[in-house]
Amino acid sequence: AQLQASGGGLVQAGGSLRLSCAASRIISSIYHMGWYRQAPGKQRALVARISNTGMTTYEDSVKGRFTISRGNVKNTVYLQMNGLTPEDTAVYYCNANLPSTSYNAWGQGTLVTVSS
Repeated sequence: AQLQASGGGLVQAGGSLRLSCAASRIISSIYHMGWYRQAPGKQRALVARISNTGMTTYEDSVKGRFTISRGNVKNTVYLQMNGLTPEDTAVYYCNANLPSTSYNAWGQGTLVTVSS
């Protein structure tokens, strides 16, 4: 699988960004898809996840602000991020997990920087 993440950038606090993850060499609808982030000096952590049945889960700090969705464009997953705060500053990674296996594919990461 190949995952290409995009959409990061510099935004002021309170602003919005939409991250995109384009998957190739897989049928992403079969996979659980997720967004993780890694802030400087911290471990990579789950931000949001959408299962192959459409169920979504979110890390507590982003609930109500972030929305993960599968796009109408084939093999694309989005992360809509609203109400951004400096604490959201991190490199965001797209992930594809094949259900009931340990197989995981990762995108290259896209940097989100939120200024105060």
